[in-house]
Amino acid sequence: MTPTTEIFNDLLKLAVESGASDVVTKSARPGYVRISGRLKPVDMDPITPAEVSEFIDTHVPAIFRARWMEQTQVDFAYVAEGIGRFRVNAFHQRGMASIVFRHIKDHVPSFADLGLNADPMLNLAKAKDGILLVCGATGSGKSSTLAAMLNWINQNLDKHIITLEDPIEYTFLDDKSVFQQREIGLDVPNFEMAIKSVLRQNPDIIFIGEMRDRETFETAISAAETGHLVLSTMHAGTVAQSLTRLFEFFPPEQQIQARRQISSTIRGFICQKLIPTMEGGGRVPANEILTTDSVIRNLILDGQFEKIQGLLEAGTDSASFSFNRDLYRLVKAGTISKAEGLRFSPNPQALEMNLKGIFFK
Repeated sequence: MTPTTEIFNDLLKLAVESGASDVVTKSARPGYVRISGRLKPVDMDPITPAEVSEFIDTHVPAIFRARWMEQTQVDFAYVAEGIGRFRVNAFHQRGMASIVFRHIKDHVPSFADLGLNADPMLNLAKAKDGILLVCGATGSGKSSTLAAMLNWINQNLDKHIITLEDPIEYTFLDDKSVFQQREIGLDVPNFEMAIKSVLRQNPDIIFIGEMRDRETFETAISAAETGHLVLSTMHAGTVAQSLTRLFEFFPPEQQIQARRQISSTIRGFICQKLIPTMEGGGRVPANEILTTDSVIRNLILDGQFEKIQGLLEAGTDSASFSFNRDLYRLVKAGTISKAEGLRFSPNPQALEMNLKGIFFK
């Protein structure tokens, strides 16, 4: 092990032992760790630009070296022996290299491990076909929630599951299901090729790491229309924002056709935020979940998206609920403070009224 690798491994070991989710390194600065959503400096000597560059040059897979040299940014997986596995993003800023590490836990989590309400998740996981999107900001636990869902499917259903990831995060051991996990760049040259070929690989379920563009979403629609279940993530804060993002993939002249396809294939949205707990030192997920039914499908088909949020706020269906309803539950249970609930609420005034016992039908 080189001295440079040892410096980074010591930093990663400290991060894992501290329960950090991420490690941020920047040339000529000490490392930083993100614990319970907060970024904290590490008491260490600054990491030199030469050390950051040497770590990348040493550990970036050979197949990605040309990309790093040409594009000055690259994603890859790194295993620190005896410490753990990490998703790595290396990039340049102001002409110098930086690296961000995301710790990927070896244990695939369950819904209980994550503090998730399993019932609405299971309703969606049992879908035979269609598209299910888990949405939220970076670091909101989207990958962990989907891993828990895939883990439940693996333990309970006999499915052929193909994942397309950049890079692979959680690794699954076959149980009742069979997994084929394809890493972009290592197992297939690029995402476009992986997407085009996946339907020829006889999957029951397709997991796409991120719904990134129109081509990806159109492939997801084709898969859903031919009897496959597609799971993916998207950067959007709420159900309303998620719907808006989907329709932004299509030009104005295709909006009517898009509404028809999306209304018939979307099975649901799971939007997620991580909220600091009352005890401190940890975070708990709060969700906004939309499970589509005939009413929701007709609203999407007619383009009446504004009415969907109203149904989430006013309804009592355990399969669909707004962030405020889940934040209300967490505050009343003493899991999070009222102040944190209001801080993370997309409509704090309405949540304040709910906490006073006032609900609008």
